[in-house]
Amino acid sequence: MGAATETFYGVIRRQGITRRNFLKFCSLTAASLGLGPLAVSRIANALETRPRIPVIWMHGLECTCCSESFIRSAHPLMKDTMLSMISLDYDDTIMAAAGHQAEAILEETRAKHKGQYVLAVEGNPPLNEGGMFCIHAGKPFVEKLKTMSEDAMAVIAWGSCAVWGCVQAARPNPTQATPIDKVITNKTIIKVPGCPPIAEVMTGVVTFMTTFGKPPELDRQGRPKMFYSQRIHDKCYRRAHFDAGQFVEEWDDEAARKGYCLYKMGCKGPTTYNACSSVRWNGGVSFPIQSGHGCIGCSEDDFWDKGSFYDRLSNIKQFGIEKNADQIGMAAAGAVGAGVAAHAAVTAFRRYAARREDTNRRH
Repeated sequence: MGAATETFYGVIRRQGITRRNFLKFCSLTAASLGLGPLAVSRIANALETRPRIPVIWMHGLECTCCSESFIRSAHPLMKDTMLSMISLDYDDTIMAAAGHQAEAILEETRAKHKGQYVLAVEGNPPLNEGGMFCIHAGKPFVEKLKTMSEDAMAVIAWGSCAVWGCVQAARPNPTQATPIDKVITNKTIIKVPGCPPIAEVMTGVVTFMTTFGKPPELDRQGRPKMFYSQRIHDKCYRRAHFDAGQFVEEWDDEAARKGYCLYKMGCKGPTTYNACSSVRWNGGVSFPIQSGHGCIGCSEDDFWDKGSFYDRLSNIKQFGIEKNADQIGMAAAGAVGAGVAAHAAVTAFRRYAARREDTNRRH
């Protein structure tokens, strides 16, 4: 059988994996995707019967950090995802073929698996000077991107470079680096932002598509809801300190040593949608906030152009639970009192103005 027509189950059985371990893998996959126990049998059936999905992985303007993240996935292991679950037919970073051989693979996949392959894009196309700032095999990358997207079953934008433009599109953007959804306008694009995205988020998206034969449910911006429906702030283990009004004021002060909230140090967790605080990095070991540094908001649009990473967010309100009920009551009463006083002042002024106008009419 061809590489793209063989099933995942067939590949791992040839490698000596037992049926029992296969089912364990399906259970782990269901859990990592946030699916219930009933999904295990469905995942198992799909991986037993469906052919592996051909994947074309293309690189535009980027630093390859998305690939570096992907190959460090722990759940499921990258080797299971890349070598067994999908058929990675083209990736100019890790493929053995080069030159004309590599280019021939693109044309062969497009012709042989029309409407069946996934186009994964890392980086973005520059549009200035006819796209000449990023050349692939003698052609502007933007041309190859458009060509390969035409017959793709789905398009995945890996990382903030492909999704938002990232540092290449930061002001003044001399190359006119452009997010891929501005170039590919006739297809739904699965956007997986982050600089880079979390490894397990990337493999989770691939696993879902392999299992169910369709993209995961997306939010209004095109991001998978299973990973981007909550802010980092919502599940941050330092959230209790935020609610208590306990903040780090300076790096390495006593509050920092106690693990207080990093909001005043510029943490963008309250406005950043990602799974860092729940999935975490390096196989679930840690994430930046746990390491003592605030979130820089790398999965959000224009994060390079929104000022310093250490500028404090100015539009976030918190409720200090360190105040007791009497103090909160006094504050509320004060606010109500101020409101009543302001209303009384306005009313008195209106009455005074009305009397003046009436006196003027009489005279």
